[in-house]
Amino acid sequence: MEEPIGSCCIICGHEKLEGLRIINEFICESCELEMVRTEVQDAKYPFFIHQLKQIWIQKNA
Repeated sequence: MEEPIGSCCIICGHEKLEGLRIINEFICESCELEMVRTEVQDAKYPFFIHQLKQIWIQKNA
């Protein structure tokens, strides 16, 4: 029996099964949870914004 094929998360780069799709990109469940819990002042916040911008850049390319 074949194992289910996951999708590559645009945030962490790992292949995961659970998550959400925005346009043609995938965000794994763990990254989604981390993003929604991250405060604007957190050092990781700009990284998340940069990664999410890639969705719109690729869509409009």
